[in-house]
Amino acid sequence: MPDTDPRVNPYVGLRPYRREESMLFYGREREAQEVATLWQATGLTVLYGASGVGKTSLLNAGILPLLDPERTDVLPVARIGTHLAPSESGGNPYVVALLSSWDPGLGAERLASSTISQYLADRPERTDLYGDPVPILAAIDQAEEIFHGSPFLEKERKAFLEQLATAVRKHPGLHVLLSLREEYLFLVLPYERPIGQGSRTRFHLLPLSLDKAKEAVRKPLVHTHRTITRAAADLLIDELRTVDFVNEIGETSTIQLDTVEPIQLQVVCSALWASLPAEVTEITEDHARLYAQVEEFLFEFYKRTVAEVAREYDVPATEIRYWMRNVFITEHGTRNVVYEGLRATQGMPNEIVRALEDRHLLRAEQRLGIRWYELTHDRLIAPVSRSDSPESSLREARLALQERDWEGASRLADAAVRAADAGASWVRAEAAEIFASVAAARGEISIARKYCEEAAGIFAERQRFDGVARALTTDGLLWLAQGDPIRAIERISAALNWAPNDVAARVALAEALLKSGTPKAADAIISGLPSDLAQQTLKKRRDPS
Repeated sequence: MPDTDPRVNPYVGLRPYRREESMLFYGREREAQEVATLWQATGLTVLYGASGVGKTSLLNAGILPLLDPERTDVLPVARIGTHLAPSESGGNPYVVALLSSWDPGLGAERLASSTISQYLADRPERTDLYGDPVPILAAIDQAEEIFHGSPFLEKERKAFLEQLATAVRKHPGLHVLLSLREEYLFLVLPYERPIGQGSRTRFHLLPLSLDKAKEAVRKPLVHTHRTITRAAADLLIDELRTVDFVNEIGETSTIQLDTVEPIQLQVVCSALWASLPAEVTEITEDHARLYAQVEEFLFEFYKRTVAEVAREYDVPATEIRYWMRNVFITEHGTRNVVYEGLRATQGMPNEIVRALEDRHLLRAEQRLGIRWYELTHDRLIAPVSRSDSPESSLREARLALQERDWEGASRLADAAVRAADAGASWVRAEAAEIFASVAAARGEISIARKYCEEAAGIFAERQRFDGVARALTTDGLLWLAQGDPIRAIERISAALNWAPNDVAARVALAEALLKSGTPKAADAIISGLPSDLAQQTLKKRRDPS
């Protein structure tokens, strides 16, 4: 184990295990040994499995530590990014990415001119104790990136795969491992024979069995100051394997799966470790019941992941969550499957959808050339189904208004209404204000006015006088914008009857009086305003444009 503080969290959470963390990696000993053996014995090994099942962790912390450096020549694990672009030096970008992973110190000229075979031929040959050449082991992680990269690089992609096949043919000691998501397996099939040169195999990585999942919970704690009882570990696993299922007629039943998703196990165990009081040295069943709130952990994981994507793409997190809830969950509370459009999936830009896939919230599957998405697991139904608080959605809707995102503001206000309790009519009133602003911005004045009336009525019922004043003032400004200052004065004066000291209403009334040709009346209003607002209003009087 790496030299770390025994109080440091032994669970990795969302990220994959690193090679130096192999002593914390449990539950995959059989799979690691089998794949390591296959990789050394065959020309091409394809390791595939669902998103989040632990392929990268298995490769880094399970397989690589098993390889004897005296008997194998292991190249650094390569990854070929999804955002490849034509190389400025003229080289094949896929080849450049591969060789850069193998040898980061290669110069630009060599990267541009070398083929995979040439690079391997130029490397010093490694031999064993008897002078025989040892096998060269080359792994490409997340190899699906090769196959769903830019369509403008189709020619380069094919040339890269041909180079890889040529390298295996010219260097009999080269053994390739491709690790990829199972939905992309069909794209590899045409290349298995040429790359493997007749020696090829596949390994399907499945979720953890219950016994192995318990090992993954218990054994990492050996290197820490804490232990966990069997009852506590069993409770954690039972929580993770239990799923509520809703059938076609709306009946809810509970089922228990025979496997556990590794990523969910890591999220929950990591969160449990962080939640425990510092003085706890033995995690008991009582601790697991008190602190291991699986649904809450998964909900926090979901919220945190969506927030990361929202920041990356500069969209409101509540908008993504609203979209997830309404697109991927049916009215019966089951997972829904939707297809990817040319630029957007059910209204959400495809780059955001793929970011959610990369972070294990969604999984994709290719069917007849069309890409379909669904939630990665039934356990995510409950977290995704949760509505944002009305207050949060309304706050995001107002921010969207400031950014002139009319569609987003409308969706978020609608989400607030849907999330509100039946008696929370104030939410409907504040949403109506937002709907009025959106309608006004779109030039739908009559619709905006109806929303103002609705908001004013609800606020009056709840004796929210400030809300009534806002709605009536907005209505008055709509009349003023249409060139009817008389009606505007009428509505804004009504607003001041509800809230006599409302500054926004008084400013609006002064503007309406100026437009109506009664400057003395406007001056009387202005004189009672704060000096900065008075100056702004006087400026409008001098320069109405």
